[in-house]
Amino acid sequence: MASDTKFRINLKEGVFELEGNETFVDKHLEKFEEIFKVAIKEVIINNKDNVLNYTSAPSNTQVNNVPIPLENFSSQESGTLSSKRKDFQNSVISDVQRELPLSGKPTKHSIPKISINIPPLPVDLKENNEKIGLRDFYAEKKPANHYEKTTLFVFYLTKYNKLTEIKYGEILSCYEEINEKKPSIIDIVKNSIRYKGWLEPGIEKLSTRLTISGENFIKFDLPKI
Repeated sequence: MASDTKFRINLKEGVFELEGNETFVDKHLEKFEEIFKVAIKEVIINNKDNVLNYTSAPSNTQVNNVPIPLENFSSQESGTLSSKRKDFQNSVISDVQRELPLSGKPTKHSIPKISINIPPLPVDLKENNEKIGLRDFYAEKKPANHYEKTTLFVFYLTKYNKLTEIKYGEILSCYEEINEKKPSIIDIVKNSIRYKGWLEPGIEKLSTRLTISGENFIKFDLPKI
């Protein structure tokens, strides 16, 4: 049976589209965003300015000779068809350009990407007479990926701990509380703000706030049936 999934990248316009059933799109959105980044890097390396259009098939597809194992992203899952389009701003291209030279020639003067070490911050995540514990809340909502988990943590700290802004370190403490591997929290929050709309930047550095969209997602869309 042929796949209904369509994956399209338009590097000239900075557009990324993933179309398939709703369950498939939500489950694999993160993976395809990484594929988009690979495509940008390949184009910059080869100094090209072309438009790439891909429609998935049961076999592997390539983005400028970078293999994409589409059989790993089977869309034969139950759910209605869904199409998600992401408009990648110039800042995304700039992020890649800072990591790679603009020409295809190697250079010894490239600046390595600097990572920021964010330690977990103490925060009350236990059950008491006034609130549910984070572990029980997490088990009840069943978030599926880091975007959903991070938004759930921000929701919990906002609604139950009565915090206006949530520091990245407090989100990392939530990961420790549920005993799960911590992601690159800066990237997850940045992408949640840019692509999902569930979070927004906080006033303080390395902090974030819950949006109405994020609140509605946690309240009404989780757990997914």
